[in-house]
Amino acid sequence: MKLKDYLVPAALLLSASAFGSPMTDEQYANFPVYTGDDLELKVDSKGTHFTLWSPQADAASVQIYDTDRNTAPVQTLEMKKSDNGTWRASVPEQLYGKFYTFTVTVGGKQLDPTPGIWAKATGTNGHRAAIIDFSKTNPEGWDKDKGPSTKNITDAVIYEMHHRDFSVHPSSGIVHKGKFLALTEPETRSSKGDATGIDHLKELGVTHVHILPSYDYNSVDESQLPSNQYNWGYDPYNYNTPEGSYSTDPARPETRVTEMKEMVKALHDAGIGVIMDVVYNHTADNDKSNFSLTAPGYFYRHRPDGSYSDASGCGNETASERQMMSDFIVNSVKYWAQEYHIDGFRFDLMAIHDIDTMNRVAEELRKINPGIIIYGEGWTAGDSPLPVERRALKENVDKMKGVAVFSDDIRDAVKGHYSNAADRGFATGKPGNEETVKIGIVASTAHPQVDYSKGNNSKFPYAGAPTEIINYVSCHDDLTLTDKLAKSMPGSTEAERQRAARLAQTIVFTSQGTPFMFAGEEVFRDKKGVHNSYKSPDSINAIDWALKNKNREQFDYYRELISLRKAHPAFRMTTAEDIARNIVFDKVNVPNVVSYSIKKNANGDEWKEIKIVFNGSDKPYEAKIPKGEWTVIAEDGQLNAAGMGTAKGGRMTVASVSALILARTK
Repeated sequence: MKLKDYLVPAALLLSASAFGSPMTDEQYANFPVYTGDDLELKVDSKGTHFTLWSPQADAASVQIYDTDRNTAPVQTLEMKKSDNGTWRASVPEQLYGKFYTFTVTVGGKQLDPTPGIWAKATGTNGHRAAIIDFSKTNPEGWDKDKGPSTKNITDAVIYEMHHRDFSVHPSSGIVHKGKFLALTEPETRSSKGDATGIDHLKELGVTHVHILPSYDYNSVDESQLPSNQYNWGYDPYNYNTPEGSYSTDPARPETRVTEMKEMVKALHDAGIGVIMDVVYNHTADNDKSNFSLTAPGYFYRHRPDGSYSDASGCGNETASERQMMSDFIVNSVKYWAQEYHIDGFRFDLMAIHDIDTMNRVAEELRKINPGIIIYGEGWTAGDSPLPVERRALKENVDKMKGVAVFSDDIRDAVKGHYSNAADRGFATGKPGNEETVKIGIVASTAHPQVDYSKGNNSKFPYAGAPTEIINYVSCHDDLTLTDKLAKSMPGSTEAERQRAARLAQTIVFTSQGTPFMFAGEEVFRDKKGVHNSYKSPDSINAIDWALKNKNREQFDYYRELISLRKAHPAFRMTTAEDIARNIVFDKVNVPNVVSYSIKKNANGDEWKEIKIVFNGSDKPYEAKIPKGEWTVIAEDGQLNAAGMGTAKGGRMTVASVSALILARTK
């Protein structure tokens, strides 16, 4: 298509300002599309070049500053209108060390200065973009750095963590508390002498850390860090630069870049991949966001009355179906994968995005790293103008190749519904969840022995393969598993709740799909009953590492559970056909019991058959086990991946609230 086909009449462009009614989808679709790789800033031997995509603008300029805040510009460059909605300005000098903002005029009104949407380095609080030499931000050995090789996503064991939660408690023994550098410190120990930090992750055995938002977000004042402000970071401000509060010096743009790279490299050196939590579905602000200050209206969806639609529950939602927004998402994740060697991405409220964009994300990222991991929340927080059939919903996951979704099926069935603190689940004695647990075991794929009509959250097998499913019982959202058990099991002892937690996670880690766990759960961490701790203080969110000593048996169980999964590919099948062929459920007419076998040396496993019985009731269950030479892997709340005795089969008692796992090689 020729350039003239993309041009929009000037009168129409002017009507799309943030101060009038937004355009229709059809009108936005006629906006010019720019596909060059030089948006925002490029420094080369000929100087410093600025390119801004702002098709509605009457005028645009660049302000150059000596400092990152509180000073007047030392130079203003008037930009010239260029091709496909862009504006350009250049100077012959390499302006390394300077800062800049853009200002555009739309419909005769000058908008506020913005660092633009493609700022890759910023100063304090991200209000001014920075011009730095990225080649000087690389740690030693960066050119050879790479994450772990992950053949299939089902081989991963994902550990979700927040920078402050993981390191800020006095018991962590970590110097750089709450910083990127916390994960670079070797041999850190708690006050009781237990491994913390990166050594804890290695000891536990996880393959990947999923780190809550690490891009530059809005809610923490980087100029007041001693005040110990806290936020999860789901309020994006600058998508392509690291968060300054996690660096040791937010005012120095190079520091946050270098320290984040040092963190990634330290994790890679430890054999651990890094998954980045990304939030492209909404911005922290509406009319004052960098998107709105660049191309008002274009990057967002609106209701018929002109107000912002709000499928995010945060005041707005982005419009990924528009080409420049889709391109932004795709190019942004590519940038993080290339510049920071990120090994995977978790998409917040992914169903706000369209299926085509998520397929583009997967396709482009796999050109960079064939083993990259991509998953997200297959739901929205509210309704959206985007048609349901186009949304990246969990029900549409089989239309997305190389993208996985969280299983709310296994989550709610095992522990009880997330929104009702008192509700119990399979692992805490509530009957009626057995079929949904089976749905979780087969990773929401079609299985001849699973009746989806009895599923709690899903009524059909929506996954085409187990590689499309992430299994979990808790995450940063909602109650921790520890708090959920305390609220749903009143009058119980801590030992009883820990036993229920072990059963819950045993179901997750032995199910098909990819296991995901919340940081600190392995030491029975709680958040004092706060379910939405996104801005709660450290006293609520920080992991007390003294718990590792107190709850050592719990930690050891989790460590053995992870070891079991990693050692046996039968738990890591990659096709629905293999699952249907190799998993055989037993007929059980007892509430809160699920019994099944994984047969035929599934997925090349050395074990010919694995027998698994889950008993979530408060009574022992008599299981009928085929006669044979069995190794006991788990029994009565204990688990050892290498085995803890033998059994001959026949009638075996499965203790209440526990898993029985047996294995045989012939």
